[in-house]
Amino acid sequence: MQEQTSPFLTNDAVVFGLLMATLAFIFASSSSKHPFWLKFYTYVPAVLLCYFIPAVYNSLGLISGESSNLYKVASRYLLPASLVLFTISVDLKGILRLGPKALILFLTGTVGVILGGPVSLLIVGWIQPDLYAGTGPDELWRGLSTIAGSWIGGGANQTAMLEVFGASPVLFGQMIAVDVLVANFWMAILLYWAAKPEKIDKFLKADTSAIYELRDRIAKAREASIAIPSLTDILLILGIGFGVTGLSHYFADFLAPWFETNHPEWNQYSLNSAFF
Repeated sequence: MQEQTSPFLTNDAVVFGLLMATLAFIFASSSSKHPFWLKFYTYVPAVLLCYFIPAVYNSLGLISGESSNLYKVASRYLLPASLVLFTISVDLKGILRLGPKALILFLTGTVGVILGGPVSLLIVGWIQPDLYAGTGPDELWRGLSTIAGSWIGGGANQTAMLEVFGASPVLFGQMIAVDVLVANFWMAILLYWAAKPEKIDKFLKADTSAIYELRDRIAKAREASIAIPSLTDILLILGIGFGVTGLSHYFADFLAPWFETNHPEWNQYSLNSAFF
């Protein structure tokens, strides 16, 4: 087994400061009018760097996502609060006016992930049957189910699939490597082309007028209501975001054990997970 080495920076306060300084530099340079940065960010989206540079820190051993508690804090507190504040501003009527295409697009992506695994197993198994040599916990499909769970619902779903289908630790470690490599590569492509949607739309001959209309309407509404937030406004925003997050944690503390005790058969749906 490979010996695990400690990262160079182990103090979470220092790691947090490094990450925040990195993000500040990215966004400050992306808004700069300097010719170099204007040309640089023409080809490299700022959001991509927000993922890529911390990943480089991690790969070089400068920081460690596994040994740091920052991810747990961000995922349990900051992420839920951000989602609460994000959903409050969602224009549901505008989304409904997009019609069935948007819903079909979302469902197509989900179904593609669900069916992609079995179809891939059938095709690759027909070409190279030796890949099916594993038995029990080492069966390839058990590991692939964890990747599908990760791509549909993130790390919590991935862990749930591991518990449900019982992949071996060795197989699960291999699937994590596949998950990270493929997901990061594909995300880099998506983030790159996200800055150039017109080219993709023109190539696919997609009618995105309804989406752009919704985007422009939201932008106008924000411009009409824009204001410098006061201390009261900031505390109200934080209170709503973290208040709902705290309430969710409160119910999760007794709902998850209740499902675990009274309905263990529902564990396969992650209802015994407080995070879920």
